[in-house]
Amino acid sequence: MIINSVIFVLKNYGIEKICILFLSKTNFIMIRTIFFAFTFLFSALGVAQTTISGKVTDEQNQPIPGASIQISATTVGTVTDFNGEFNLSTDQNLPFKIIISSIGFTSQTIALSSAQSIEIQLKEETTSLGEIIISASRTPERIFESPVTVERFGLKEIKNTASVDFYDGLENLKGVDINTNSLTFKSINTRGFAAFANTRFVQLIDGMDNAAPALNFPLGNLLGMTEIDVQSVELLPGASSALYGANAFNGILFMRSKNPFDFEGISTYAKSGMTSQKAAGDNVFWDLGIRVAKKFSDKFAAKANFSYLKGTDWFAVSEENVLNPGTGRELPNYDGLNVYGDEVSTNIRAVGLALAENGIIPAAAVNLLPNESVSRTGYLERDLTNYEAESVKFDAALHYRPFADDFEIIYQGKIGKGATIYQGANRYSLKNFFLQQHKIEFKNDNFFVRGYMTDEDAGDSYDMRFTGINVNRYWKTDQQWFGEYAGAYVQSTLGGASSEQAHNIARQAADTGRLIPGTPEFEQAFNTVTTNADLATGSQFRDASQLYHADANYNFSHLIDFADIQVGGSYRTYRLNSFGTIFTDYDGPISYSELGLYTQIQKQLMDERLKLTGSLRYDKSELFEGQVTPRFSVGYTAGANRNHNLRASIQTAFRNPTTQDLYIGLDVGRAILVGSAENNLDRYQRTFNVNNSVANGGEATATISARDAYENSFLASSVQAGAPVASNVGLVKPEQAIAYEIGYRGQLGKFEIDLSGYYTDYTDFIANQNVIVPLYGQVGDNSQSLAALESDDFKVFQTYTNAKSGVQSYGASIAIATKVFNGFDLSGNYTYADFEQEDPDFRAGFNTPKHKFKASFGHTELVKNFGFNFSYRWSDSYFWQASFGDGNIPSITVLDAQLNYTVPSLKSIFKVGAANLSGEEYYTAYGTGLIGTQLYVSWTINNF
Repeated sequence: MIINSVIFVLKNYGIEKICILFLSKTNFIMIRTIFFAFTFLFSALGVAQTTISGKVTDEQNQPIPGASIQISATTVGTVTDFNGEFNLSTDQNLPFKIIISSIGFTSQTIALSSAQSIEIQLKEETTSLGEIIISASRTPERIFESPVTVERFGLKEIKNTASVDFYDGLENLKGVDINTNSLTFKSINTRGFAAFANTRFVQLIDGMDNAAPALNFPLGNLLGMTEIDVQSVELLPGASSALYGANAFNGILFMRSKNPFDFEGISTYAKSGMTSQKAAGDNVFWDLGIRVAKKFSDKFAAKANFSYLKGTDWFAVSEENVLNPGTGRELPNYDGLNVYGDEVSTNIRAVGLALAENGIIPAAAVNLLPNESVSRTGYLERDLTNYEAESVKFDAALHYRPFADDFEIIYQGKIGKGATIYQGANRYSLKNFFLQQHKIEFKNDNFFVRGYMTDEDAGDSYDMRFTGINVNRYWKTDQQWFGEYAGAYVQSTLGGASSEQAHNIARQAADTGRLIPGTPEFEQAFNTVTTNADLATGSQFRDASQLYHADANYNFSHLIDFADIQVGGSYRTYRLNSFGTIFTDYDGPISYSELGLYTQIQKQLMDERLKLTGSLRYDKSELFEGQVTPRFSVGYTAGANRNHNLRASIQTAFRNPTTQDLYIGLDVGRAILVGSAENNLDRYQRTFNVNNSVANGGEATATISARDAYENSFLASSVQAGAPVASNVGLVKPEQAIAYEIGYRGQLGKFEIDLSGYYTDYTDFIANQNVIVPLYGQVGDNSQSLAALESDDFKVFQTYTNAKSGVQSYGASIAIATKVFNGFDLSGNYTYADFEQEDPDFRAGFNTPKHKFKASFGHTELVKNFGFNFSYRWSDSYFWQASFGDGNIPSITVLDAQLNYTVPSLKSIFKVGAANLSGEEYYTAYGTGLIGTQLYVSWTINNF
């Protein structure tokens, strides 16, 4: 009942309208004023009766910012400020105990009988094994005892990262890959099969999946969390479906923000610097943010965050001919990697036949035309976008504890607007892309119930490939351009020109009067095309899709002694609304729902050295049969000092086909993408002109549907090989996997060691299959369908299906950390990853280097208030496979560095750093811009 009520509120409240307010400076000031006026009304909800103050320092008497001071057996507490000082006010009467803790230090418990000022000195822990995590079992436990591999990135790591921001710093974690799509959009992945559209990896922010509903994957941190509001980041590599459901397949990232009850005050940062790339030159970027939080009483607290980033993206300028690698523009059928419009090509002799039929050229002249394809002249990517990178984020949260205990009610709203480049089947310029989320949550230490909605708006985004194609067509139709090309070729050949000379003359003739970038005529065409959502004449894509989600969890550990038992469930509804520009939602939004239920039992035995964990989940999509995913793990703590932990687990996972796997209907130039939901097959229908009307029964056009792609098509690879065979593509169904993992985490002398190995066996691996649909005839008729292939009367479709053969991935990793030379932090990790497939024609898209090595060296306090860090990473070369293009990714070596200086009197940290210090440009995916150097300086105030 509660879940249904929450969903009803989220669907009907209409709060999406408020998100546009912050887009102007005036309205942001208005929001700020209203926010504080509103929170002021709650300031009288509680009256403090007791005040405890004090200071927390380390063994060198240096202050410890962000240390937690909490009243024992309650959720009442605070944290130390930048100077290590705190004030704790409560209406709870003395005596009571307080617990003082901070990551990297041993906790202390102090009994208090009177209000007083105290000083506490915490001892530094020699390892991070005592750090508390929540994600592995949905309950607090030491990372040392986690039943599965887990990586953690906390406040200390954020402060010391040599990367430009905390999200980039995650790349230094063991086993983690970050593929850079653009300056503001980076995609995290673990354990292979990476893609920018990474639907195998889930990203949760305060429990909310921040995947865009239509895209079905997160846009990195473009619309995510502000750095100064991050409390911790946890990452689970590998399968996690048993607890987290569909798509928690390769891994899951948890980001938790700071609770205003614990982290009060105003924090801010300013960051600026320069991006440097050969193609783009040197460009300034800015990154600014502020966090305001106030605990008004033991019952009410609130916070708000705002951040703004603006810079210039990495230019993508490759002109490699994707149809014939190693060649350039000299070939008549040229298709440049980052050149758009040249995807439109046709057989020039077929054009001559049409001209001869209409009496434009003599029939005898047709034989002068070569039997080869010719492409239109395209535009460079840099002519079709301004490479603006922007991210604007605002979020606010109201926290209410009606009984001043651990029961809490939270409203959280997040809105963001951005500009970036996304590479999927094509390259897309995302302009004014807008995403909002709103959540209501009820929770205490034993349960939570939350409901949230996600709403996206594509804004002024457009497809750069179709921009090039349709700017060409705006100026001159394909029929006219190819006709002029063929006529000029014939004339120049009759005049004695060679074939190469004739092609050059023909292109010059057909391109006469072509629109030149930068001219008013080009700008008019560009604006007309990018604001038109019909891909036959435009390139804009529209989207207003939504996602509604509710989930709940209850832990019975306070009621049951013999084991820790949890139960939970989730419900999700997708509402796809692209107005027919992405999905086949021509006649209105498409909706479908998913339901999941799970339970987990955890038991400790043998003096709490042995931990057994079993989980079981059932998920049901209305489009597919239900899926059951169990997980079992065992962990054993060994050694007299309990400093060695062995773990092993068997996990099953599944992945539902994505929104695009099911309902996409999109022509991307090189192919038409069509989803394979049963009710989608007849939704997509297109009519095309044919070259050989005689073979088509005298008809000049032919209509085909998505059903033809699955039921009447040739395998594209067989046509390319010259021996066409039927494709026999099956409709997509959920993907399943069984993952086996073993690991060790412990301390050997001064060394902290974490190692693991895994093997994953996939069934029904979701994949794309390119097929060729003849515009007439039936595949296998050995007549009309083959005539269609010979006359270029066919269309290439990309279908969504499952691999018919098995796929396996496996790998291992090891991380070692220690302190050397009296306090210097030294760490390193190595990861090996590989896969196998039984079908050599299957394109798995593993997209992951086989070998990776990362290292870090630094000191948080080299001299008083001065620290530094160097981060190094190397990865092996690998082959990238994706719908945009396939190509080799060279080996990369990257060095990041930072120096930081703390000024306690200003409550400030100043940092200067560089990402890719060597300046050697590299890329992590085929088709993206080369990544250059990013230099930065930052000033952070009161972030603890």
